[in-house]
Amino acid sequence: MRTTLDLPAPLLDEAQHLLGFKSKTDTVVVSLTELIRRHRIDELKGLAGRVDLEIDLGRSRRRPDEVPARRSKVARCKPRPRLPRAKP
Repeated sequence: MRTTLDLPAPLLDEAQHLLGFKSKTDTVVVSLTELIRRHRIDELKGLAGRVDLEIDLGRSRRRPDEVPARRSKVARCKPRPRLPRAKP
């Protein structure tokens, strides 16, 4: 989305320098993304002690017995026969 902004040049220049970007667009996008991320983290921290999850950590960390272990694809593949190299 194109938008015209009137940003203080020294502020944008310092942000570009700190983030190591040449593009003003990249600087603004990363800065806004970081601002949103930090705000969401603060909101989650505010919920500390308010949410009762009643989770049995020991049970949640164990694997169910009925789930068989997966074999890797490498174990199921047959090796390809090697072809002789052509002599130059």
